[in-house]
Amino acid sequence: MPEWPGWEPIIIAAAIMVVALVAAVALRMFAKRLTARAEDTRWAWDDLAARLLYDLALPLSVLGGAWLAANALPLHHGTMVATGRVLTAATVFVVSLALARLVAGIIASVALIRQGTAANVTIFTNISKVLVLGVGVLVMLQSLGVSITPLLGALGVGGLAVALALQDTLANLFAGVHVLASRTMEPGDYIKLSSGQEGYVVDINWRNTSIRTLSDNIEVIPNATFSKTILTNYHRPAQDMSLLIQASCAYDADLDHVEKVVIEVGHEVMAEVEGGVKDALPVVRFHTFDDSRIHFTVILRTVEFGDQFRIKHEFVKRLHRRFRLEGIEMPPPTRKILLPDSFPRPTSTHQSD
Repeated sequence: MPEWPGWEPIIIAAAIMVVALVAAVALRMFAKRLTARAEDTRWAWDDLAARLLYDLALPLSVLGGAWLAANALPLHHGTMVATGRVLTAATVFVVSLALARLVAGIIASVALIRQGTAANVTIFTNISKVLVLGVGVLVMLQSLGVSITPLLGALGVGGLAVALALQDTLANLFAGVHVLASRTMEPGDYIKLSSGQEGYVVDINWRNTSIRTLSDNIEVIPNATFSKTILTNYHRPAQDMSLLIQASCAYDADLDHVEKVVIEVGHEVMAEVEGGVKDALPVVRFHTFDDSRIHFTVILRTVEFGDQFRIKHEFVKRLHRRFRLEGIEMPPPTRKILLPDSFPRPTSTHQSD
């Protein structure tokens, strides 16, 4: 019968666990303050580093203390081996979770830098999380003594069956990756589909794309739809765009004077109204002789798609006011119909039998 080792190893192990818990709490509090300080800076990478320290401080301190405490106890060799494997697997799992969050944060930060404050692409962050966690689980199983070679073979066969069962889901996934890789559209772009949906791209995830309409509603569109429809991106190749406004004047108006007045109003709108491109030159093009007036098109520039409504609103008001001051008429559609004074009456011939 083995002798009782005494209380000394147990006390030492307990003391080690207490010290580990105190160190874990202290590191967690330090990481929390560091995270709050990092949020006040404009640099994103210190936030990620502080968040990683915050995630790992408590679990790694506890797991390290548990390993030291186990070594302080007179355990059998087999028990020590099993304890080491369990603690190693737990450490791998905790580190995998923290690294998955770190990688997702790095991808989100890069997207934010490239695309501005409107960037929100969850498809890449989700894929990166799944990959990191998948590798972490395989390493964790390997540390527990589980052979992952048969598991990889089973995953290959099972993955083929899952791929056949989830064809639509995988089609949406790869379509979303293709859209982002080809830079057809990005979060913040204003798009319009041939099917009629239009709005600002809010998010592109693994299954669908969310767009915000001008009425502040969210429309969710499957990613595979973009490979089957015609898409117009109003932010490509540049965000600013031309705005065409139709107007008209009377036949007896001086067209040179009309053009001068319209250009002056266009310059005024471009310089004073928010959303106008200040150095853009307004253009006037006369194009149609109508029944009672001459039509022309005014070409202005807006900073982005959503500004066109404000620009058009102000331009129409100011042009109408200026035309009234200049005496330029915009006659309504009229049509002159000429009728003869009298109509010849048909004569009828009666025949008698």
